[in-house]
Amino acid sequence: MKAVVYREYAPDDDYAKILKVEDIDDPKPKQDEVIFTNKASALNYNDIWGMRGVPIAIPLPHISGSDVAGDVIAVGEDVTNFKVGDRVVSHSNLACRVCEMCTSGREFDCAKRQVWGFQTGPTWGAYCEQIHLPEVNVSKIPEGVSYEEAAAASMTILTSWHMLVGRAKITPGQTVLIMGGGSGVGSFGIQIAKLYNCKVIATASPDKLEKCKELGADYAVDHRKDDWHKEVRAITKEIAKSTGVQPGIDLTFDHIGQTHFNKQLTLLKYGGTLVSCGATTGYDAQIDLRHIFFKGINVLGSTQGTKAEMEQGLYWMGQGKIKAAIDSIYSFEQAAEAHTKMLQGKFFGKILMKPEGA
Repeated sequence: MKAVVYREYAPDDDYAKILKVEDIDDPKPKQDEVIFTNKASALNYNDIWGMRGVPIAIPLPHISGSDVAGDVIAVGEDVTNFKVGDRVVSHSNLACRVCEMCTSGREFDCAKRQVWGFQTGPTWGAYCEQIHLPEVNVSKIPEGVSYEEAAAASMTILTSWHMLVGRAKITPGQTVLIMGGGSGVGSFGIQIAKLYNCKVIATASPDKLEKCKELGADYAVDHRKDDWHKEVRAITKEIAKSTGVQPGIDLTFDHIGQTHFNKQLTLLKYGGTLVSCGATTGYDAQIDLRHIFFKGINVLGSTQGTKAEMEQGLYWMGQGKIKAAIDSIYSFEQAAEAHTKMLQGKFFGKILMKPEGA
């Protein structure tokens, strides 16, 4: 089968130098595994980290990709929940399933956890024509959800759902700030907050603001402006006039990190919550601790989520309440171009790749 393989790192982000379409052996299912075709796979920023070889030196040669959807073509003898022909999508959190964390519903905190397609290998990831995964890492795609939408949702709707529902315990009527609303997680964050009947203020670059509103954001702010937070504050005062609530943000959804972290704290109400799943602009944020202790703010970390949370998100996609924002679709031969586009940030939602003929 065909696969996008790299055999060396590219710390200079020269993806064309390392990404090659190669022929590798077709997988054969282990007892507990499902094999399915690749109808669509999605890019994530951890693909960039993998190709750079930092923050961890991932196994080489490497096949990247953590999100993929397709049709089951074979199952191992111990597999009971899937059959040939089922439409399925990957769940990329590989956990032991037997430790205290896993059995208490916190598989994302498993000490042996790996992100499939990022930390795994050699040559075990989504960017190939046939996928093999343990049965516990595969979910059925609801009716009405396409392969492309499922692949675009896999890791990002899982992450967004866990952040807002699992960690921050979002409640109807809150004023929610979604940072980076044009990203994969941000685009789902907007829609999950609207599903919970919240007032949503999204931030994004100027070219993405209207698209954030199309997804359901009530307001959209250019976070590249130095005084972006003042505009958000003014919006919360406007909301307060019509609702009678205290001005400010109840819940802020962050994956931008260093450059915008402290200003988010200034916007939070007393008892408000900041939930973070990443730090795209850097991890060394300057924080005024007075905002945390004096206002009783909750600062929560969030990493991936559970398979059940992914399936909750997929359920609402099947109901037509949440949709995947798909920016563009590339072939395997265009892998370098696709990853360069992601690195430059010139996209809205998710970038997909497909093998020829998918």
